Amino acid sequence: MASANPIQVQKYLSGIDYPASKDDIVATAEREGADGDVLDALRAIPDGEYDAPTAVSSAVSDAG
Repeated sequence: MASANPIQVQKYLSGIDYPASKDDIVATAEREGADGDVLDALRAIPDGEYDAPTAVSSAVSDAG
């Protein structure tokens, strides 16, 4: 399975306000045109609130 690079992920979350829920993060990435690998990676992170881009990146790394 191809994994998303955390830098790629952040590219699609540039306009998001933190803290953000997993649903908000996935919806923002979809709206920004994220590709399938990025969306799959974001859908794989645990449900919850993320308080910063680094928290999302860590969750993506852990889920991958």
